[in-house]
Amino acid sequence: MKPISIKQTDTETLTFTWDDNIVTPLKIHLLRDECPCAECKGETILMQQILPVVKPKLPGHYEVKGIVPVGSYAIQISWGDGHATGLYSWEYLRNLHSSAGKN
Repeated sequence: MKPISIKQTDTETLTFTWDDNIVTPLKIHLLRDECPCAECKGETILMQQILPVVKPKLPGHYEVKGIVPVGSYAIQISWGDGHATGLYSWEYLRNLHSSAGKN
């Protein structure tokens, strides 16, 4: 499972078309708020949970500046505030869509 197309379909949405013909629109705010990087989500080091530092939202926080593929398993989104460390795996993106539909 991998996307064959990723398009910003409006100012608030990235739409993924997958190789199994499933189309999943994801809100840009959701993608940014659910950035999977250690800086945003925290991490576990030697069995200790390290929580992220809460930072103020800078201009461009929810602005997509670029999307690049990472291998054959993920994308990396560059945000307007300079943040670009999150790797969004295909599985993570599909799970985001599934969980967003339940809220």
